[in-house]
Amino acid sequence: MDLAVLREDMVDGLEAAPKDVLSDETVSVAMRDVPRHAFLDDERTAYADREHDALGTRVLSPSTAARLLQALALEDGETVLIVGVGVGYTAAVAAEIVGETNVHAVDISRPLVVEARENLADAGYDGVLVDCRDGANGFPEYAPFDRILLEAAAVEPPRALLEQLADGGRLVFPRGTQRQRLEAVSADGTVDRFDPVSFDPLLVEGEQSGAVERNRMTREDRERAQRRAESRRGWEQDWIEWDDAVSQQSRRR
Repeated sequence: MDLAVLREDMVDGLEAAPKDVLSDETVSVAMRDVPRHAFLDDERTAYADREHDALGTRVLSPSTAARLLQALALEDGETVLIVGVGVGYTAAVAAEIVGETNVHAVDISRPLVVEARENLADAGYDGVLVDCRDGANGFPEYAPFDRILLEAAAVEPPRALLEQLADGGRLVFPRGTQRQRLEAVSADGTVDRFDPVSFDPLLVEGEQSGAVERNRMTREDRERAQRRAESRRGWEQDWIEWDDAVSQQSRRR
């Protein structure tokens, strides 16, 4: 079994009918170079266009990974953040395009972070920085990013990720709940919409595999409250400031 031949066949299949999902030459070349079998336990099925399960997460099929990376529109030298790194395959393809030290990745699951680090090192991309943290908060220490890829569904793009986009930057994510569509949001507010997709929702702390509590609305509620506070004008804001002043005066007594 020649894995290099299987990898070539995989990409050829993505480019040709009936799949016809891969047309970007840059992504095509990168996927031909990245050893996908380094990220999966079963070499025999690594290059089949199917999903896999690993450590409680879904490993994207090659066709889905290709669609994400094409929407991201990567160019050499750009800085990239991958949110929801999983086993690390998408990060490796991005690293092949922009350079491994330009790729940063996060995942809320510590076992997946360990797995991704090991897989990336085995595949020759140990320069990719992978950290364990809540992806909704991004990676502010290394922001801004030219490109951000969120590999999980959200009704709205997390505010922190939008704030960490560089001028001219681009955030790609699956928008929606039951019905989802891949979208690319630019730093100037421009939105490009692509084909329907199906992704698991973005997790917050307490939702990762093995956790006890699950509360998907934590981040959404916090961000909605912040947006409401910032949108208040006139008498609403005056009353809020008056209430705060009365409260502070009462505490001094």
